[in-house]
Amino acid sequence: MSKKPFYITTPIYYPSGNPHIGHCYTTVACDSIARYKRMQGYDVKFLTGTDEHGLKIEQKAAEKGVTPKEYVDEIVGTFKRLWKYMNIDYDQFIRTTDDYHIETVQKIFRELYDKGYIYKGEYSGKYCTPCESFWTDSQLDENGCCPECHREVTFAKEEAYFFKMSPFADRIEKLLTETDYLQPKTRAAELVNNFIKPGLEDLCVSRTTFKWGIPVTFDDKHVVYVWIDALSNYISALGYQNSRPDEFSKYWPADVHMVAKDIMRFHAIIWPAMLMALDLPLPKHLAVHGWITFNGEKMSKSLGNVVDPFVLGEHYGCDAIRYHILREMALGADSSFSNEIMINRINSDLANGIGNLVSRTVAMADKYFGSTLPEEREETELDTEFKNTVIQTVADVDAAMSETRIKNALETIFRTVDRANKYIDETEPWKLGKSEENKARLATVLYNLLEAIRIISGLLSPFMPSTMPEVWKQIGAVPENVTYEKLSVFGVLPVNVTVHKGDILFPRIDVEKEIEELNNIITENMEKAKSNLSESEKPAEKIELAPEIPIEDFMKVEIRVAKVVSCEKVKKSKKLLCLQLDDGMGGRQVVSGIAQYYKPEDLIGRKIQLIANLKPSKLCGVESNGMICAADLADGGCRVIFVDDDIPVGAKIR
Repeated sequence: MSKKPFYITTPIYYPSGNPHIGHCYTTVACDSIARYKRMQGYDVKFLTGTDEHGLKIEQKAAEKGVTPKEYVDEIVGTFKRLWKYMNIDYDQFIRTTDDYHIETVQKIFRELYDKGYIYKGEYSGKYCTPCESFWTDSQLDENGCCPECHREVTFAKEEAYFFKMSPFADRIEKLLTETDYLQPKTRAAELVNNFIKPGLEDLCVSRTTFKWGIPVTFDDKHVVYVWIDALSNYISALGYQNSRPDEFSKYWPADVHMVAKDIMRFHAIIWPAMLMALDLPLPKHLAVHGWITFNGEKMSKSLGNVVDPFVLGEHYGCDAIRYHILREMALGADSSFSNEIMINRINSDLANGIGNLVSRTVAMADKYFGSTLPEEREETELDTEFKNTVIQTVADVDAAMSETRIKNALETIFRTVDRANKYIDETEPWKLGKSEENKARLATVLYNLLEAIRIISGLLSPFMPSTMPEVWKQIGAVPENVTYEKLSVFGVLPVNVTVHKGDILFPRIDVEKEIEELNNIITENMEKAKSNLSESEKPAEKIELAPEIPIEDFMKVEIRVAKVVSCEKVKKSKKLLCLQLDDGMGGRQVVSGIAQYYKPEDLIGRKIQLIANLKPSKLCGVESNGMICAADLADGGCRVIFVDDDIPVGAKIR
């Protein structure tokens, strides 16, 4: 009997810098789901990889004096080392520089062009290089910057090919609102209201201003723009329209694409539109998770708040880190990272929870029975209730995992851990061990605990694959005892099972001492990361606005165009200039603190913006009748806001 196929993918990661703990969630989550499905008997294919083309890569390679391929090769190596370190068991690692992927992308681009879905035009608009995204003015943030990374955008104008999106708008809206494609479905309204209802704009799918990309076969001035390139990886990896062995017919459509919310739009709108245009089946589910945040902000290299997973792993072990990030992230929501949260979670769930349960149970079996349980048993109603609770855990975890709700699955498992620890308190085996006549009852209690641990550890093995085999060794289980089919059966371990005392699974952490040490390491690493950022990677300064005012207050301010007729320095000041202005109302004198930025001759003849209805004041004894508008710069400088020459003096600015 052939196994049912199951195909799960992460997004392909953009190798613009070393990976951090924020990258780990998607991959660890998909790895856990893949392991769980394999345990259930599915024929799983788990895909991850790297998206390696684009202007940003070309620029960063040039900064380092290497080729783009040399630049990405080094970073891809780091990603692969991290995934090995985090015990990620992927089936395929795809790179968009792989020959077979390039072959697929070129054929898809040609097919969409031949079908009339791609056409040549000219792009004119705002472009964010770090995000490789074009934005309309209405999509920019309140500061006119990229709505994703909040860096400055540049005006771009170039010949480009476009993919028609509007023919698919109705079908995509139904996909998002009437099916369970998107998980959680609460994200659907955001996408529909922000992108579909205003009218889907055609997508720019080629560039001519850089060369590091997949060439368009029929127009060599153009390279394929990132999203047509990147999104196609999910089917190019399966041999779709390329020389790889055909796995497309077996694994497509994908069962789960898992992505973070910042690339949800591309996977929920653009990718389905591409597949519709190609007449291909759509993926079954798109699971969207939030960000791991640090002090309320998305964890990212550019913000300098990255946390190195290698450092965390050295302190606490791979499985503790895997568990922490999976346990904290509810599907669709952000999760906050802090050293305190992580260490307290490790202490409460792992050290005091599963670790304590295993050590107590094994220690009592060793103490009272010399490690091997006798065959005599004495059951009570409490045992029946306990067994039923443990067995029900399997069905509850199955239900959560079928909906990619990993946090819920882990919560379910650890409720059973708590129940098992409570069962110890209820049965009081330390009292039973004082009397020979309670030997059968004590053996029953300890056997039930070992069976509960067997089932719990089997369910935890996809999430903590390094530690659970050590649990099985300590409780006397072999791999055949923890197959999926046997997790729903109570009584699998031999009646006379022998336990083996081992090392403490999760040593309890001294919170204050560890937090101080870890904070110092992370702060040092963050400062180092910030210092290594290029200018293009540094985020824009956070802008703090003054309290809001009603429109009536703003309307009280008169801003008029004025021309500088003459200008000289104020004798008693190094900072002040005295300007004589033609304001269209008979002229006036204004004093301004811009002497360190402008010479008088730089201003004469220029038109400026004048706050015309300020009360007169005196600066260094010189009367000033108004204020000219200027902008403060991040470097501490100042720039006067000049007005076009063709605007007449006295014109009101609103």
